[in-house]
Amino acid sequence: MRRPRGELGPRPPRPTEGAICAGPGEPWSPSPNSMLRVLLSAQASSTRLSGLLLLPPVQPYCLGPNKWGDRPPGGAPHAGPVQGLQRLLEQARSPGELLRWLGQNPTKVRAHHYPVALRRLGQLLGSQPRPPPVEQATLQDLSQLIIRNCPSFDIHTIHVCLHLAVFSGFPSDGPLVCALEQEQRFRLPPKPPPPLQPVLRGGLRLEAALSCPRFQRHPQHHLIRSLAEARPEELTPHVMVLLAQHLARHRLREPQLLEAIAHFLVAQEAQLNSKVVQKLVLPFGRLNYLPLEEQFMPCLERILAREAGVAPLATVNILMSLCQLRCLPFRALHFVFSPGFISHISGTPHAPIVRRYLSLLDTAVELELPGYRGPRLPRRQQVPIFPQPLITDRARCKYSHKDIVAEGLRQLLGEEKYRQDLTVPPGYCTDFLLCVSSSGAVLPVRTQDPFLPYPPRSCPYTIRDPAQRVVLMLRERWHFCRDGRVLLGSRALRERHLGLMGYQLLPLPFEELESQRGLSQLKSYLRQKLQALGLRWGPEGG
Repeated sequence: MRRPRGELGPRPPRPTEGAICAGPGEPWSPSPNSMLRVLLSAQASSTRLSGLLLLPPVQPYCLGPNKWGDRPPGGAPHAGPVQGLQRLLEQARSPGELLRWLGQNPTKVRAHHYPVALRRLGQLLGSQPRPPPVEQATLQDLSQLIIRNCPSFDIHTIHVCLHLAVFSGFPSDGPLVCALEQEQRFRLPPKPPPPLQPVLRGGLRLEAALSCPRFQRHPQHHLIRSLAEARPEELTPHVMVLLAQHLARHRLREPQLLEAIAHFLVAQEAQLNSKVVQKLVLPFGRLNYLPLEEQFMPCLERILAREAGVAPLATVNILMSLCQLRCLPFRALHFVFSPGFISHISGTPHAPIVRRYLSLLDTAVELELPGYRGPRLPRRQQVPIFPQPLITDRARCKYSHKDIVAEGLRQLLGEEKYRQDLTVPPGYCTDFLLCVSSSGAVLPVRTQDPFLPYPPRSCPYTIRDPAQRVVLMLRERWHFCRDGRVLLGSRALRERHLGLMGYQLLPLPFEELESQRGLSQLKSYLRQKLQALGLRWGPEGG
């Protein structure tokens, strides 16, 4: 007897791509260890990788019988019951219901129904952060049902089932994946002879995985962290660049992976040019991480000495990363500040960005390297470093606390006693700036010069303005590495340089800002912060 379809509930929302769930015999966990084992397996074939990574996810609307070669004689499409079974599988509310529809309708089940069932299984197990426990016997029975019928699948159906089985969490060494791989091998032409360098096969798999658009759209951070277990000598420069870019883009401060990149850079020094090195070094500066590898800095100094004249932009990019780490080599600074280098880059398309980077490097020399005696960037070549808020702040302005903090300061101090988004020499944009007298009174900004002299040592101490400049620094969530504890290199550099120029910094961490409920609480919070510095305002403050 056909079961009534009206009792089925609405179709649950689709989970995000990349959701991983447990397979038979394993507790549910988001860890993609099965996927990693397949990628790093030296015995896995390139066809297997293609089936797992390069095939697009199967969409329910494309799983009609005309896609799978299951037409009855004469080429006419299947009758309604077959299509009705597909809808029942798509709307199943539990793994047990999936097994029931497949097991109790043997005359209506076709090959294309099994990928539908596997995809629905992944949705059921991955649609909730903590899905309800599933009887392992149910998953094992479903697995055995697919194993019994997979000899009748065509090669495309096997490819898609293998893809869905692995991404649904079935173990790579379990019976279902092994059976599908065996059927796949039976239908493939003989394998070509093994490559001469089999050690690189795992690296090529990782390269394909990291280059996959699906992976780039939905980065699996657990998988990235587990890649630290791979040996660096198995990886290609392109793979290491992809890893470095992924860490920098997603603010993942993973010491194991960063140390692996540093070790790779040292080990492959002779084979790497500066255009590759700039990409490998990028995450160290951005994530404010100085590696423990002892040869990291000597290696970079040798590469800069060898490649500085070949790729000017790459050279300056490497120095920018080292500037964030406070590890600028004097010899490289001598080269990039030389008249010949500056004249060479002046007529190139990337001259504006190089000039801005050289201006920042000159600021670092002025503030952080008092022992440097080499050439400097001529004053006529200097440009503002960051004349406006950074791109990330502009992109996330609707999530920022800047507007509510500005309103709190306006009600607390008055509009005339602070400046917002003021760029101070040599080109750092401040969030909020206050001018404070020697007695601690907050002064109207219009009556004071808000800028401190730059460079600081150019102004004799005896004639310096006694008024202090206090800068309120918003530390938003995206100003930190993903762990939320370490400031990104660019943010740490800005705060460090503002402090060295004589500005008094008052950080406003996102944890504290997020804990304030409403403007009234925020004003109390700002009042406590300012009073802790000894600041006074209002009638009693002058």
